[in-house]
Amino acid sequence: MRVDLFDFDLPPENIALRPASPRDAARLLLVPGAGDFADLTVRDLPGLLRAGDVLVFNDTRVIPAQLEGTRGEARIGATLHKRLGLRQWQAFLRNAKRVRDGDRIDFGAGVTAIAGPRDEDGGVTLDFEGTEPVEVLLERAGRMPLPPYIASKRPTDERDVSDYQTMFAREDGAVAAPTAALHFTPDLIAALAQTGVLTETLTLHVGAGTFLPVKADDTDDHRMHAEWGRIEPATADRLNAARAAGGRLIAVGTTSLRLLESAASEDGIIHPFADETRIFITPGYRFRAIDGLMTNFHLPKSTLFMLVSALMGRDRMQAAYAHAIGSGYRFYSYGDSSLLLPAG
Repeated sequence: MRVDLFDFDLPPENIALRPASPRDAARLLLVPGAGDFADLTVRDLPGLLRAGDVLVFNDTRVIPAQLEGTRGEARIGATLHKRLGLRQWQAFLRNAKRVRDGDRIDFGAGVTAIAGPRDEDGGVTLDFEGTEPVEVLLERAGRMPLPPYIASKRPTDERDVSDYQTMFAREDGAVAAPTAALHFTPDLIAALAQTGVLTETLTLHVGAGTFLPVKADDTDDHRMHAEWGRIEPATADRLNAARAAGGRLIAVGTTSLRLLESAASEDGIIHPFADETRIFITPGYRFRAIDGLMTNFHLPKSTLFMLVSALMGRDRMQAAYAHAIGSGYRFYSYGDSSLLLPAG
């Protein structure tokens, strides 16, 4: 499909630079498979779901994966996006032309790394020197990796350390937050439990590739970056049992959805999973594992807008986004939310 079919005009004032406070005060646009849209808030979620439904969250934890350093006189920026080993990561580099295989990059605070060869995704392998765990080095020298559309408008600050982390964050490894879950609070989870809504977690370490634009003119020519995910056997069993009992599986975020779909067989059964996924969902895809999606509002011509268009229909999502823009919804990572419930 042509990528320009997924374009739309977004006024810059609709881009959120800070999250709603409290988190569950964010707006929520209900998008059913047919009928009118409904303007609600995230706190209305318990009234939109049924007893036995399951909200599936991503428990990945964002690490301070952005580093600023030097190689000689050149300034080099690095965003880690995939762990390769105990002290080795793939990274996207800013000013990468100034870095060759074998060069040492000094990131300050006693943190240095040796650059390796380019990888197939366009990144560079970094081997961190010393004996300290890389996570310790990042806590000392790294910054939270805010999306470019926020970082270009304001610097990262101390608020982002907590704002850009979900209440479910447990497994270190993401360089971008699973932002749909940023709207949840303990009080909201308690209210959902009172209505009989269940919750489960899985892990998908979101990579920096989620921020990269689609440069191809046709979706067939776009290559997705690999991300590592895990669904435990007991979790898969509970999800399958809930669905067999008539409950709906509602993915909280496109990361949860992509992992569930990667782990599902053609008959809709979710299997244990511990591997990389490059799944790219565009219109025409037949969903197997999920019955709905809660997600923020995405960039024009992005793989994520293609995903929601596959779930609800491109015309339906173009209409939903036009409604959201006209109604002043806040977009992207720190923005408002939507609940997509396809017919049937």
